[in-house]
Amino acid sequence: MAFAPDHLAELNVLALFDSASQQVGIKIHQHEAPADTVAAAQRLHTKGLISQSDGGYLTPLGSEAVELTQKLQAILANA
Repeated sequence: MAFAPDHLAELNVLALFDSASQQVGIKIHQHEAPADTVAAAQRLHTKGLISQSDGGYLTPLGSEAVELTQKLQAILANA
């Protein structure tokens, strides 16, 4: 099963977060960011992974997702 484009966009948004600090959030500017990035952030908010529809902070579930995303990135980069 391949990753859907929507899921890839969500993974890319998650990759913007700094997993080392819960105090650092992100802001996605709806008039400047690509439409798929804006939509991905909105979906992540709806799914409860980020605190705001335009970024904000990671929720506990979002922190876990970022950790897993980073692990997958490392595996793929070293494979």
